[in-house]
Amino acid sequence: MIILESERLRLRPFRDADLEAFAAYRSDPDVARYQSWTPPYSLSQAAAFLAQMKAAQPGVPGVWYQLAIECRERAGMIGDCAFQVLAADSRQAQIGFTLARGHQKQGFAAEAVQRLLDYLFGELGLHRVIAVCDVENLASARLLERVGMRREGNFVENIHFKGVWGSEYFYALLDREWRRVLPPDDGPRIASGPSRTGPLPPEPDQDGSGKRT
Repeated sequence: MIILESERLRLRPFRDADLEAFAAYRSDPDVARYQSWTPPYSLSQAAAFLAQMKAAQPGVPGVWYQLAIECRERAGMIGDCAFQVLAADSRQAQIGFTLARGHQKQGFAAEAVQRLLDYLFGELGLHRVIAVCDVENLASARLLERVGMRREGNFVENIHFKGVWGSEYFYALLDREWRRVLPPDDGPRIASGPSRTGPLPPEPDQDGSGKRT
C-alpha cells in the first residue's frame, strides 16, 4: 500500500467513501475537457474504477496506478494522480493528474505531483518520468514546468481526441535533474528550473482513458 504525505496533502489508495466525490469531478465538463473520459461519469462507472484500483498493484509495467489526493487536515478526496511504469522500459514512467475544480488554483496539484515524483525517483529509483499535456491546457503546462519538467516535444495534430485533431506537449524529467533541485534535507520544494519533457504517446489507463494532464 502506498501512502505519500506532503506538507498539506496525503496521496493514498482509493476507498469506497471516495465514490461520489470521484464521480462528481469526473462529471464536471471543465475537469474532463482535456481528459479522455466523457461526462457525465456515472456512479456505476466510478464503482467499477474503484474496484479496479483496489485490485491493482503499484509499479506493474504497463499498468496505470492511481492514488486519491486528500487534504491532511480533512477527510475526502479532492483529486487523483497516477503513474504507469512503462512496459517498454521499467526504469521510466508516465504520470497524470486531475483535480476537482473547487480545489484548483491553490497549489495542490503541483504539491501532489512533486510528492509523486519524489516517490518515483527516490523510492522506485526510476531514471526518467514523462507527462503529456494538450497544448491548449496552459494550466497543466505551467504546472509541469513549475515542478521542473522539460518540454521535449510539440506534436502537431498527432491525436484524434473527442472528435477533433489535437496537439500535445511532451514533458520529461531525469533523476539527476530532479536531484539537482532537492533542498539539503530532501524536503518539499518547487523547482525553479527551466521547463522539462518526454517522447512517448499517452497509453490508455485502466478505465480506457489516455492520461492527458
